[in-house]
Amino acid sequence: MTAPLWSPSPERVAATQLAAFAARHGFDGYEALHRWSVERPDEFWSAVWTFAELRGTPGDVVIAPGDTMAATRFFPEARLNVAEEILWGRGAADDDVMYRSIGEGGGPEGNTAGVAGAAGVAGVTGAGSGRVWTRGEVRSLVSTLAEAMRSEGVEPGDRIAAWMPNIAETMIVMLAAAAIGAVFSSTSPDFGVDGVLDRFGQIEPVMLFAADGYRYGGRSFDCVERLREIRAALPSVRRVVVIGYRDGAVGAPDPSIDTVADAVAFDAFVAAAAASAAPAAAERRPFERFDFDHPWYVLYSSGTTGPPKCIVHRTGGVLLQHIKEHRLHCDIRPGDRAMYFTTCGWMMWNWLASVPASGATAVLYDGSPFHPDPDAIPALAERVGLTFLGVGAKYLDSLRKADHRPVDHHDLRDLRTIASTGSPLAPESFEWVSEAFPPDIHLASISGGTDLCGCFVLGDPTSPVYAGEIQRPGLGMAVDVVDDHGHPAPLDERGELVCTQPFPSMPLGFWGDADGSRYRAAYFDKHPGIWSHGDFASWTTHGGMIVHGRSDTTLNPGGVRIGTAEIYRRVEVIDDVIEALVFGQQWDDDVRVVLAVRLRDGTPLGAPLVEQIRRVIRTGCTPRHVPAVIVAVHDLPRTRSGKLAELAVTDAVNGRPVRNTSALANPDAIDEIVAAVADWSAAHDPDRG
Repeated sequence: MTAPLWSPSPERVAATQLAAFAARHGFDGYEALHRWSVERPDEFWSAVWTFAELRGTPGDVVIAPGDTMAATRFFPEARLNVAEEILWGRGAADDDVMYRSIGEGGGPEGNTAGVAGAAGVAGVTGAGSGRVWTRGEVRSLVSTLAEAMRSEGVEPGDRIAAWMPNIAETMIVMLAAAAIGAVFSSTSPDFGVDGVLDRFGQIEPVMLFAADGYRYGGRSFDCVERLREIRAALPSVRRVVVIGYRDGAVGAPDPSIDTVADAVAFDAFVAAAAASAAPAAAERRPFERFDFDHPWYVLYSSGTTGPPKCIVHRTGGVLLQHIKEHRLHCDIRPGDRAMYFTTCGWMMWNWLASVPASGATAVLYDGSPFHPDPDAIPALAERVGLTFLGVGAKYLDSLRKADHRPVDHHDLRDLRTIASTGSPLAPESFEWVSEAFPPDIHLASISGGTDLCGCFVLGDPTSPVYAGEIQRPGLGMAVDVVDDHGHPAPLDERGELVCTQPFPSMPLGFWGDADGSRYRAAYFDKHPGIWSHGDFASWTTHGGMIVHGRSDTTLNPGGVRIGTAEIYRRVEVIDDVIEALVFGQQWDDDVRVVLAVRLRDGTPLGAPLVEQIRRVIRTGCTPRHVPAVIVAVHDLPRTRSGKLAELAVTDAVNGRPVRNTSALANPDAIDEIVAAVADWSAAHDPDRG
């Protein structure tokens, strides 16, 4: 049997919250605890509520079964407010640090005196440690901002949108919205106008929060012109609130925001509410508690056709799922300092947003993880004493290829856990982490996604870690791997990752999907009655799982899920492009985006057209959407019904058997694409081609 890379000592096991939770309920070992959690889910989730020490009330009913998995309800009598739960987080005191917000380069996130002063907040800065926000400061500002939102007529169920960087102010906007029962949705400022409108345009927000710019890789990017376009195309928005951030430091916004309709500076917006009599009353105002299923977030998942799906997530289900994952699987404790490298357009931002509910500090980093050099994040970890660091698998692989070993340069004695997600972590990256970081760090590969705003499989701080494997199925998650017929797959054999029982963070549904048909088609049509997640996976002999990548056509470069429809909508407006097909190819332990185009007769795929294609995608979507490879072909493969055969091409290019070839009208077109990609690789990467 393969030797583990890491095994926790008996002392470390005994100190974990997972061990304490298991012992409290009479279980010895993870397997027995997990079996109980899926065999008696009512008992388990009731125990999690008690363990979470929530201020809300659970009611007498834990699970109300429905006719279908999606119709099952958890805690149907519960009442809670997620902002209250996060702000007061496990009895945290007013002077406990709630956020540490750090801009690119490791310096202070910025001079926030204007914002802080308006709300009576005195921020603390330390050399290179960012802006510090205490619990009391955040509570005060959230109360004031919530009153300011109410003054704009915001009511429970209204949507608040944020086109913002990963800074404390974005978290505070989310909490203020949640405090009054509004629904929050965010995306990052690197999204182009069309990408933002594809998302926010569907949910019709009444308020839009934005930054006038952002900083990445040592460069400043102006957002004001795009903000004008976005505001003009969102007639539902009554107020735009803008924070200054174009130089990577919070302050007054650029005066050009006066050209944005209905815009006001963040500090002025807060100051107006602070000057009224409302805030004093607001701080005494009890948080209104809502149903367990009251909507909290709208997240986005794009597919192969149409605009992105707007996934509506429920308050209680997501919060309970996160607390379980944070405390039991990641062992995040009161007083810990936890960071996930993320943007506001990835669900890991929402996951990080719940960390203060466990009494820990959420460390918010905005910018490039490699600026000014590969040492940016390890240096930050030492400087602020991170106890938990979450990153994408691509980041760890890039650090490995840069031959940068943090253990050689930094004292990381406080760091207990590194979590990796977004894409499968290669075995060699597991091994490299065990050598490049202090030896007793728990490396937890985790996997789930936007669809559940949480994880299906993740770490176990009480068990060994094996290279290339995710340690365990999540507690309370009846996860399995099935074959094409829906039967359990044998050990070590690839199949579809599924969940066979309801769980609290199942989405409420999709925005605008009145009859639920799109929701059912997304998760329950492939294997009727159980959740199909769209990942290839296999069980291991150690009781863990390997996730091999997507089983559908969703792209996943650098751990960021991208639907092909968004790329098609940009490319096919180019006159010389008749049609296109986009897919993902496994490359260097990651996925690269490949675009095959069919051009007008006589049009060459020269450098100008390639640059035009990339520019259109970059400005309309994000830099992450830009294909690494663009090839021209005479024909694109399609099914006999005329649909582009994305999955067949994806299988062929990645060396997998093409299934159901009889359904293809022109299978030879696949061979042309495979050959074109191979030729491109041979020309541009001869060592790999």
